[in-house]
Amino acid sequence: MQTYRLGKTGPEVSAIGLGCMGMSGMYGPSDRAESIATIHAALDAGVNLLDTGDFYGMGHNEMLIGEALKGRRRENAIISVKFGALRDPAGGWGGIDARPVAVKNFLAYSLQRLGVDYIDIYRPARLDPNVSIEDTVGAIADLVKSGYVRHIGLSEVGAETIRRAATVAPIVDLQIEYSLISRGIEEKILPATRELGISITAYGVLSRGLISGHWQKGQAAAGDFRAYSPRFQDGNIEQNLALVEKLREIAEAKSVSVAQIAIAWVAAKGKDIVPIIGARRRDRLTEALGSRAVDLSAEDFEAIERAVPKGAAAGGRYPEQMLQHMDSEK
Repeated sequence: MQTYRLGKTGPEVSAIGLGCMGMSGMYGPSDRAESIATIHAALDAGVNLLDTGDFYGMGHNEMLIGEALKGRRRENAIISVKFGALRDPAGGWGGIDARPVAVKNFLAYSLQRLGVDYIDIYRPARLDPNVSIEDTVGAIADLVKSGYVRHIGLSEVGAETIRRAATVAPIVDLQIEYSLISRGIEEKILPATRELGISITAYGVLSRGLISGHWQKGQAAAGDFRAYSPRFQDGNIEQNLALVEKLREIAEAKSVSVAQIAIAWVAAKGKDIVPIIGARRRDRLTEALGSRAVDLSAEDFEAIERAVPKGAAAGGRYPEQMLQHMDSEK
């Protein structure tokens, strides 16, 4: 597995990372044994970047990863953790808490659930509107000095916030959605990270399965985030699946899958961009890893752009009420 350094001072990570959120219920029921087997298969294939959040399944995801890492060399996994999202007993969302005292509290619980002595990359899940990014990053920097955190990352913040954060401590990566149908970072955010030497760890490269080539209308079950996501709603899903069928023609001509084309497109956008694949089954992981062998020519890029032009997707990537509170959308 090819590796890249995150940012100027970050760790060497695999060219593809494994996003573990879907193993803890966000996309409907998952199989615990299969989830652990998928993490093991990823590590065995050289995928060392494991991405999670302390609020995924209210800690379930961190405990799952901790279980999967038992008996494995800690150094073989780069664990990336998002913190700060507040939830209630019913699973609802209550905003973001990124106060310095909260940062240290969240970290203490994550270390315990993961069963590790340090976290490789620690990042606020979103910008806390009531706390300066300088204060939040400063708190994480203190944890770096004390050895509990190795590197600092950001998530879903805009160019101005990125610049402010970088004045406090080295930032190794920005985790943000980036895919064929979510290209908002290209205007301001990506130029800023490249100017500052900060990598992108791109989640949602298959748009939560929408452009995987496997999704069908009406597939979302109860408890699945996609049942509420604008791009999966009637009136939008039909237009978006039509884009997928155009992409399928290109994939079939190259004897690869739609998902492999979509992942390869993101990966080809630069060595500073690492796709995070939300596979929760070994067969989906195998398919994603196959994207590393997909070579896109200039003609392929032109064909993909014609099939899925920028801004072609119907519906926002999150419900409007969520987008209003996302710094990356401002």
